[in-house]
Amino acid sequence: MFEFQTIQKPVEDILLKEKGSKFIGFAYPVDSESDIKDSLNQLKSLHPKATHHCYAYRLGIHGENHRANDDGEPSGSAGLPIYNQLLAHQITNVLVVVIRYYGGTKLGVGGLVKAYKESAKYTLEVAEIITKELESKIELKFKFSQQNQIFTLLNKYDAKILDFDAQEICIIQANIKRSKKESISDELSEMLLEFNFI
Repeated sequence: MFEFQTIQKPVEDILLKEKGSKFIGFAYPVDSESDIKDSLNQLKSLHPKATHHCYAYRLGIHGENHRANDDGEPSGSAGLPIYNQLLAHQITNVLVVVIRYYGGTKLGVGGLVKAYKESAKYTLEVAEIITKELESKIELKFKFSQQNQIFTLLNKYDAKILDFDAQEICIIQANIKRSKKESISDELSEMLLEFNFI
């Protein structure tokens, strides 16, 4: 399995009102725990007066790294309903945050579960879900005279060049789709001194 489903771009400020409380949904494509921290910190600085910042995320091709956080709501009433929406939409590498401004009327655990679930659901329904292919990073070392040959090969395999250092011995770092890793390795081993997947 070389691909997974995620969201194309962030979705923000999806509003749901329930008995005076405001629930505002956000969804972000994320690649790491530091992306998650950055998004959460940014939301906390934009909404410092919110009563709760509840969230859930899935990371990894099978969502093996995941977490649900109730942020002070009764246990299981916020983070889990949000997380279940990530599962229902079959997406990963996504963070969903639902911010609540308390409106004075208690909703009870059942009411909270419903509100957080629906807020996450509406937010993800607005998101554009895309299929992404897994990538590997490769580093190539080659003689300056080989650069046309190397660029032609990288083009053929739709590699994304991240860094190119043109010296007598050139170094390129690029991302390549994992499904093409074996084929490009075969061709590279015939023409190169050295290459590594990082």
